[in-house]
Amino acid sequence: MSPNQILTVSNVDPYVVEALRRLIGRCVLLETTRGAIEGTIVDVKPDHVLLQLHSRQACVRIAEIVWTMPL
Repeated sequence: MSPNQILTVSNVDPYVVEALRRLIGRCVLLETTRGAIEGTIVDVKPDHVLLQLHSRQACVRIAEIVWTMPL
């Protein structure tokens, strides 16, 4: 890696990732640092959640999630 290359580091909370994985296929409300978003969890990766919002999808960074609530 060169000294001018930017390195991005993010913490992975395995407990949060596993809790979100258990909710795949369910409708949830995610409160983020930018506001609330409601949708169905399609997929969960170590750093983000893929939500189905009616006819489109949204990718939400797990680091931005404050709390979750199944609906």
